[in-house]
Amino acid sequence: MKTQFQNGAGLGLKSNHYQDALDCTAPGLWFEVHPENYMVGGGPRLAWLEAIASRHPLSLHGVSLSLAADCVPDAEHLKRLKALADRFEPVLVSEHLAWSTWRDQYHPDLLPFPRTGEALRRITDNIQRTQETLGRRIAIENPTHYLHLDGHDYSELDFLTELSARAGCGLLLDVNNVHISAHNLGFDAATYLDAFPAAAIMEIHLAGHAPDPGGSTLLIDTHDAPVADDVWSLYERLIERVGWRATLIERDDHIPSFDSLLCERDRAQAVLNLGHRQRLREAI
Repeated sequence: MKTQFQNGAGLGLKSNHYQDALDCTAPGLWFEVHPENYMVGGGPRLAWLEAIASRHPLSLHGVSLSLAADCVPDAEHLKRLKALADRFEPVLVSEHLAWSTWRDQYHPDLLPFPRTGEALRRITDNIQRTQETLGRRIAIENPTHYLHLDGHDYSELDFLTELSARAGCGLLLDVNNVHISAHNLGFDAATYLDAFPAAAIMEIHLAGHAPDPGGSTLLIDTHDAPVADDVWSLYERLIERVGWRATLIERDDHIPSFDSLLCERDRAQAVLNLGHRQRLREAI
């Protein structure tokens, strides 16, 4: 398996951009896909993914393992995910710190939970089961928050740090999620990022957001707009502290041209390059 630290800034792969992605020669470029869209036996999607994987590294970012649920991950889903990972040898497989299935009910969302000791034990077990099945370490993404929940025994940073240590997993740090959660819950995003466990970060996500269309003061994690200036500032601060990390520009709605996304990707790559040069100068 290739290491994610060989990669620079990447893009989420969209079907209308397959040819552009295939032809692009930007150094360090990689692509992320949701594995659920490719866990099939054959067809044009897999053929395109094979072609792109022959030129660019891939990362698999799952949305449906429901690792925080009250049950173990679905065995058939894991079997299909392993087959896809074995076929494409992604630089990283990642998932969310959330649940979507509970007591045989499915909810099409990534839902929160109280960070209790029992939840820590349950999620650790589910991550370890996943890693044992896949035969590889995975990364877990910090969630987006919209309201305060009662019943927490751990702060989010303490929970993520302990989860990484117990499960042996890495962390995927979504800077946009931190910015939104800080706004919605009233904490300082920069302080959170300054304390995030750097050694566990295997990948970083950047995305856009929007105000709540219902008129509240909430920010919504829409992935339908360019990365906001505040998020770019937080990202620059983070890279200055932790150094080079593979970074993804996420865009899932109101998809612009490939060239427009590539411009955002190039901005992230420039931040990585600057941080790398600064570290080299400090080492002299």
